Amino acid sequence: YFAGSFVAMRILQIQGLRALAALLVTIFHARLMPGGFIGVDIFYVISGYLITGLIIREIDKTGRLDLNLFYQRRIKRLLPTSVFVLFVTAIVGMFVLPPITRDALGRDLFAAAAYISNYLFAWWQNDYQNLNATPSPFIHYWSLAVEEQFYVVWPIFILFLSRYGKKAILNGVAIVTALSLLLSIYQTQTSPIWAFYSLPTRAWELGFGALLLFIPEKYLRNRYFPWLGIIGIAIASINFDESTAFPGINALLPVAATAVLIGTIPIWPRFFNDLSNNRLAQWLGAISYPLYLWHWPALVLPSSALGRPLRIRERIFCILLTVVLAHLTSKFVEQPLRHRNWSGKKVYGFFAATTAISLLAAVVISSTASSIISVKGTNYRFDLNKVIEKPAVYGDGCHVNYGEDKSGKCTYGEIGSKTKIVLYGDSHAAQWFPTLEALAREKGFELISLTKSACSSVDSPRPDQGAFKNSDCEKWRENSIQRIQKIKPAAVIVSSFQYFTPPSGYPSKTQWWNDGQRRLLADLQGSSRNLIYISDTPRPLRDIPNCLASRDSHTCDSTEKTPNLIINGFKQIDPTPWLCTSFCPAIQDGYVVYRDGSHISVEAALALKRKLEAALKDKGLFS
Repeated sequence: YFAGSFVAMRILQIQGLRALAALLVTIFHARLMPGGFIGVDIFYVISGYLITGLIIREIDKTGRLDLNLFYQRRIKRLLPTSVFVLFVTAIVGMFVLPPITRDALGRDLFAAAAYISNYLFAWWQNDYQNLNATPSPFIHYWSLAVEEQFYVVWPIFILFLSRYGKKAILNGVAIVTALSLLLSIYQTQTSPIWAFYSLPTRAWELGFGALLLFIPEKYLRNRYFPWLGIIGIAIASINFDESTAFPGINALLPVAATAVLIGTIPIWPRFFNDLSNNRLAQWLGAISYPLYLWHWPALVLPSSALGRPLRIRERIFCILLTVVLAHLTSKFVEQPLRHRNWSGKKVYGFFAATTAISLLAAVVISSTASSIISVKGTNYRFDLNKVIEKPAVYGDGCHVNYGEDKSGKCTYGEIGSKTKIVLYGDSHAAQWFPTLEALAREKGFELISLTKSACSSVDSPRPDQGAFKNSDCEKWRENSIQRIQKIKPAAVIVSSFQYFTPPSGYPSKTQWWNDGQRRLLADLQGSSRNLIYISDTPRPLRDIPNCLASRDSHTCDSTEKTPNLIINGFKQIDPTPWLCTSFCPAIQDGYVVYRDGSHISVEAALALKRKLEAALKDKGLFS
């Protein structure tokens, strides 16, 4: 009654699709294909199709569903391999990752072991650029958590609907799929991080696979359909990238394309069958699960050990290492344990024991973390917690976050003073807040801080990416400019991160940036006699505290000078000579210069107070 979709002849082709999905995700994370992340969506459609087919077959055959046996099969299929990779990754991570990351390592291991990593990773998501931060080796477990949560609720849902007949199952699956898709489209615009990670906004992808079971094959016999499916996957893989709003409406392309490919397997062209049914594709499909689990730590841990992004040859080597690890894991862990004849008591006991051990290991790893770092080759020690401390505007709500378009009152220094100075820009303006606040107290002026995450004061439009929405920036700039024009401050001090990516269509990045500066200058005209632009600080090529935690200081002195791209019309201050000579050191005058892979530390900002004061005097302030 579900159109003969679940027949044995399709297993080989689906194995080939699994291989494709795993390879796409792997080469995406190896930075070899911009849209390869859609491999996860391919997996979801396949899972929805296969699991729903298994459930319906059992209900159709026996009139019931053995939930106990269903969950046992899922545990045996998923748990041994995932736990094995978790343990090995955690052990290797203890050796190759800096000690300062152990708290995060343990925390992320706990999230993955608790099967709610998708929600916890969404909750912990950083709100702004930390360009070279050490990524979690467990982050990819979010997609496994989504599937596990789906496996818990889906059979109960189908079993409930089956009481009311076959049509009720179809209607119920269709309604849930439609509602999930609508929620995904909405939340991708309003809360993109949660849309990306959560089951309710991903369930429709599995639902598409389930709905395939109810489509009569006569509607899928057009010989062009398989070509449309593979073209859809190719377009998404090549044209999508990390700036693509996802999942939402954009995910319809790879999801529908995968559904079409599965539904048209009986009429695949010979070329498609040859590609999916050959020994290599079948082997990769058979090891696709451990391949997915291994690919991310195999890429992240070597990069973390080297303290830099991997070069192309190193990435290719890591892909080959992933395949070897996946093969060995499938041969000696996945397949033997999956097919072992265990009693239900042993299966659930294994589940409880491995989960408890994983959670305990996570707590132990976190407990070994230390915030005190001794820099190799020196007598210098620093407290990481102090170095990574952010300016006070982050803690009091005055550094506006994603989704917000208006700054609060945000006044500091001598409140009520007739002399008012405005700090205006993104986090690279906010990094100067400690310096200006100290000067405000000393000089007796009122400091108004108008800063927002990822929103440059420079009026250069950027494509939406993740939680960043350009429209929010435009509204925030408009509100901020109106306030500045009303205040008529003694000075407006602006600064901006200079390495944002422009939208397509601009002949050069410099022109895009300069055009934005001209719009900024025009907006500020008449607001103040002192329009002062502090050019961007040097750009670290590494996360500096993490680098100092595992390497000698000279290795971490790789920060690059940022070119001065300020247009005429602003009074310019260049802080680069304060932070660099012939090179830009990571440690200077007894303090760590950068708090991450982008921003100067609070201690560095305060240490530069006299230099900034002198520069501001030179521009006509404090005279």
